[in-house]
Amino acid sequence: MENKFNHFDPDGNAVMADISEKKPTRRVAVASGEIKVGREVMQTIADKTNKKGDVLGTARIAGITATKRTSDLIPMCHPLMLTKCSVDFEVFEPEFKIRAVCTVKTEGKTGVEMEALTGVSVSLLTIYDMCKAVDKRMVISDIRLVSKSGGKSGDFFFAEEPSRKECE
Repeated sequence: MENKFNHFDPDGNAVMADISEKKPTRRVAVASGEIKVGREVMQTIADKTNKKGDVLGTARIAGITATKRTSDLIPMCHPLMLTKCSVDFEVFEPEFKIRAVCTVKTEGKTGVEMEALTGVSVSLLTIYDMCKAVDKRMVISDIRLVSKSGGKSGDFFFAEEPSRKECE
């Protein structure tokens, strides 16, 4: 019987997927996520008065660094040579919300979705860490893959509500 799972060998042992025969292609992934903060946290971020320093600047660096360390954190991820990474923020002051968007690119044999998701997650965690002394009641949510291109599975764009038929 052929093993249908590429992260397990025939004996059920965890293994890294073999991508040695795949052809390199241009790969791009975009992920996003949000953090809801209170009025005081939003004020310290907007005014750049947080005692720990530039919150969004530090979170950007943390997110970029995280993309490069994804294979150290997620056991079956392949180490990748990234060709581009960016972390950008949209600040919605009236809603007390910050959205992080991470874009990662490579030319390779496997995708960069996990790198983009890791970059977003760590950037949001860094905002939390830098602001928790002001208020611990922050909520990180809606972390998702927004889009990806390249590779055998083709392009993907996140749809808000997949139909029930798509899920079955």
